[in-house]
Amino acid sequence: MTSADSLSGVLNVDKPLGMTSHDVVARVRRTLGIKRVGHAGTLDPLATGVLLVCVGTATRFSEFLMASSKTYVADVILGRETTTDDAEGEITVEASASHLDFASISAALPAFSGDILQVPPAYSAIKQGGRKLYEMARKGQAVAAAPRRVRIDAIRLLDWTPPIARLEVVCGPGTYIRSLARDLGRALGPGGSLAALRRTASGGFRAEDGLTDAGLSNPAILRERLISLRQALADWPEVQLDAKQLADIRMGRRLPADPPPAPDTLALAIAPSGSVAALLRAAPDGWQPDKVLDASGQT
Repeated sequence: MTSADSLSGVLNVDKPLGMTSHDVVARVRRTLGIKRVGHAGTLDPLATGVLLVCVGTATRFSEFLMASSKTYVADVILGRETTTDDAEGEITVEASASHLDFASISAALPAFSGDILQVPPAYSAIKQGGRKLYEMARKGQAVAAAPRRVRIDAIRLLDWTPPIARLEVVCGPGTYIRSLARDLGRALGPGGSLAALRRTASGGFRAEDGLTDAGLSNPAILRERLISLRQALADWPEVQLDAKQLADIRMGRRLPADPPPAPDTLALAIAPSGSVAALLRAAPDGWQPDKVLDASGQT
């Protein structure tokens, strides 16, 4: 039987409405009896859908899971702005959206596609001067977040049932859908804010395959649904190691490669057992071990 200390991998959780990402992590931590648990990509309490929870040594790879493309279905209420850019905040603007139709909303969307500059919400965890913006905003302090460049790969209007525009958005990491709702509303005239949000995909993970709330309290289900790090990063290149190479990377020694890998390439080092032994980064003459996992071979 696998001990709690040796558990490692990734859980695809369909986060329920009302729970914070930290709540989900805390539930998994209690259920499995393991402290080393984290998540890859925060979801607000009012959002549902794919939340990747990393267990054990997989927590060391959470930044790479967070870097994957995300797909969302967002309900944007046009004609209403709030302090938080979503339904949790106080209403600051109310206006009629009766002049809008499916065609006019669709016509505004291409301006939000590609690499764009986006101002994060005032109520967000981004730090400014060492302090989180939401902490400053809650104290009534003026918050002026600096614009950030984000990537939106695709955006389309799924439905228009006034005053709610339902959008599907495929985007890169760091994109705030709340900001997108606000900015789209302003571009259309009456303002806007996020009414509901569901993350339907994160990388290769889909919401329909995610663990539900009930499964989070069942240790047998969590163990059964734990996805190995190798499976979670299945689209990464792999370098197969022999016993000597495995010993070398655990000593921090570089692996020669002919031809050398392309600059900035990342790869998984696979031990003879089939488990992930390390993250490798391209070097001028081969591979440099970066994140080396422990000798147990747990992934």
